[in-house]
Amino acid sequence: MEDALFPEGKEQRIARRICADCRVRARCLAEALDNRIEWGVWGGMTERERRRLLRERPDVSNWRAVLGAESTKCRTAGGAAGRVQ
Repeated sequence: MEDALFPEGKEQRIARRICADCRVRARCLAEALDNRIEWGVWGGMTERERRRLLRERPDVSNWRAVLGAESTKCRTAGGAAGRVQ
C-alpha cells in the first residue's frame, strides 16, 4: 500500500491523471505545500514540481488560501460558461 502513495514513472503518470479530475485537488495540493510534504503525487503535482513552486513563491505562507481563491475563480468562470456540474 505504501508504494501506492509514492509512485514513480508510469505509476506517477497514472496518479496525476487521477488527480486531474479530483474535486479536492486544490485542497490536496495545498496540504502538501503548506506542510512541505516531500514525497508522492499530491494535487496532481510531483515532489519536484512542488519544490520548484515553493522556490518560486517563497512569499506564500498559506497555500490553502491561494489555491482556494484560484479554485473559486475557476468555478465562477466555469459556471458563467455553463460548465460547472
